[in-house]
Amino acid sequence: MRSVEPIRWTPEGVVLLDQRRLPGDVIHHTYTDYRELAQAIKDMVIRGAPAIGVAAAMGVALGVERSKAKTLAELRAEFATICDMLARTRPTAVDLFWAIDRFKKRFEALALAEANNGDAGLARIRISLVEEAQKLHQERRDADERIGRFGAELLPKTGRVMTQCNAGALATGGIGTALGVIRMAVEGGYRIEVLVPETRPYLQGSRLTAWELHQDHIPLTLITDNMVGHFLKTGGVSAVVVGADRIARNGDTANKIGTYGIAVLARENKVPFYVAAPISTLDLSIASGDQIPIEERSEEEVTHLAGVRIAPDVHAAHPAFDVTPARFIAAIITERGIARAPFEESLKDFAERP
Repeated sequence: MRSVEPIRWTPEGVVLLDQRRLPGDVIHHTYTDYRELAQAIKDMVIRGAPAIGVAAAMGVALGVERSKAKTLAELRAEFATICDMLARTRPTAVDLFWAIDRFKKRFEALALAEANNGDAGLARIRISLVEEAQKLHQERRDADERIGRFGAELLPKTGRVMTQCNAGALATGGIGTALGVIRMAVEGGYRIEVLVPETRPYLQGSRLTAWELHQDHIPLTLITDNMVGHFLKTGGVSAVVVGADRIARNGDTANKIGTYGIAVLARENKVPFYVAAPISTLDLSIASGDQIPIEERSEEEVTHLAGVRIAPDVHAAHPAFDVTPARFIAAIITERGIARAPFEESLKDFAERP
């Protein structure tokens, strides 16, 4: 089940669905230069941690494939520039850095193997990195399916489920993480209604998640962000399931701003709060969420709506993410199984599995 494809590799270039224009317009752009693709990531033409990782992989492959380098030394220098530019697009989503690191290791292995093979070796490096990007994309699709199957077991057979932001096909390139769990449950016969907070200020809930669910004919109710507490207290919500942009070693999780508040309210009202994310979103190099960098986006995204000013000329804050402490998380759903507290042990075990 997948109703939308936000990114794909084609012979003409990398094709992105412009998520800034949804739900009003369904517009695709084809990128033939890695610099343009890097800007598209920064400008949120594509967003969502796993999808950003796929886009970074395709950006590296695109840059190498279309490089005019004549020698391995020239290609290695250009490769470093490509990786650096892509790494500077979004600071919080760790899948971006995971994908770039994977491609750095793959490039060095290929460079070693092809060091003495001249033009033919360079051609094989280019082809291999394109294949690696396509492989990574397929792995993301497969991971979503497995996350969905594991997570569906945690949801009620009937009832209401709440999510936050957009952790669907638009955010991953597969069926989604949080929405993948919901999709797999519905596909299995569960009768679920989804409560979708709007997710101010960028409105990923109302623009993207509501659109995806509507496309798949999954029942939903759109609510404003300040209705979350009311519905968790009185609305018969059986579970909350969200995605993640980075998960620290202890299970602290960065996700779209507003997630932390939902987790606290869920705990207060005895509603289990689940995180659905691939292994690539784990950052075991940091001990806790205190070390997760939080992206600060434009004030204008707060003071304006669709280009129209909705506030006086005042200072506005816009942290794009917040961190939910692990103590509020009932389980973290990965493609390798369901991790529970103590997360430092369970996440490490999953990360080390082949």
